[in-house]
Amino acid sequence: MAGASLVLSDDSTLSKIDTSLYRLEGKLALLSGLAVFSLMVLAVISVGGRNFFNTPLPGYVDWIEQAMPLIAFMGIAYTQRDGGHIRMDMLVGALRGRTLYVVEFLTTLAVLALMMLLVWGTWAHFSRSFDFGAPMWSRDSSMDIALPLWPAKLLAPVAFSVLCLRLVLQLYAYARAFIRNDTSPVAVPLVADAATQAAMEAEHVSGHDT
Repeated sequence: MAGASLVLSDDSTLSKIDTSLYRLEGKLALLSGLAVFSLMVLAVISVGGRNFFNTPLPGYVDWIEQAMPLIAFMGIAYTQRDGGHIRMDMLVGALRGRTLYVVEFLTTLAVLALMMLLVWGTWAHFSRSFDFGAPMWSRDSSMDIALPLWPAKLLAPVAFSVLCLRLVLQLYAYARAFIRNDTSPVAVPLVADAATQAAMEAEHVSGHDT
């Protein structure tokens, strides 16, 4: 399962690229959080309108469908950078040195291959929906209030492409760590021990995390 991970940084070019990409991933994750908040607001408006004015929000389900890709996909690269996705921490945490880097490299490479296929497939799905010559540039729309679906379909290949960039960066970092046999590689999530994990959680809840 996923546990707390530690991502180290230094003055290297690799670390600077990691930090820059992390800022982009953080903004995408923020969009995901705003989408969740927006759905809460829409739920209040819809329920309030139904109870007090007998008029629920038109197209409420359509707006939920539009927001789901934001919620589901926009934070995956951010989570990958921090090592928050499901993985076998008990196994990975028992490995050290070059053995660890080889295992991490191979698993990350497998994920990258899968994500590249998903980018190709989701882009094709978006292309079937988008049409400059169609009304609102869309060949399909939602069933209730006819919202164009291509903006929601575009979010998947965009989010997956950012994740591919993160995976490529991590592959390079693991390869460099293997060649140099680094004890503290940068730009990749490292499994934190119990003491470090407790300190990270304490820092997070105190509001002083960066």
